[in-house]
Amino acid sequence: MEDNRKKRTKAPDRPLTPKKLKLLVTVVNKNKAEFYVDFLQQYEINLQLQMRAMGTAGSELLHYLGLEESEKQVIFSIVREDMAPAALRGLEEKFATLKGGKGIAYTVPLSSAMGVAIYQFLSNNQMSGKDKK
Repeated sequence: MEDNRKKRTKAPDRPLTPKKLKLLVTVVNKNKAEFYVDFLQQYEINLQLQMRAMGTAGSELLHYLGLEESEKQVIFSIVREDMAPAALRGLEEKFATLKGGKGIAYTVPLSSAMGVAIYQFLSNNQMSGKDKK
């Protein structure tokens, strides 16, 4: 008698749970914004949005923080949770060493993404053609 059942193949090694995402918010001087957008791409960030902003703190506080220029750019980046610490460390290093490159950066956890394709894009987890069904 011949066994007509399909043989099961081992599933590819994929994490059982999806990687969590975070919103990375970076506030920098307007003239350095493009530098930071380019810099952050090395942390597998696929989506970044920029907004113009104006500083509102008093001039003494701005001087203390090294943020004298009042025209700012806020960069919103979606980063995987596992890449967020490295991105923050990289930003911290650039804030300390780049002339006129001071800024502020922090992350906010995201709780959901609408749809598998959007999640895969945001997490830089594109499926190959053979994985799609």
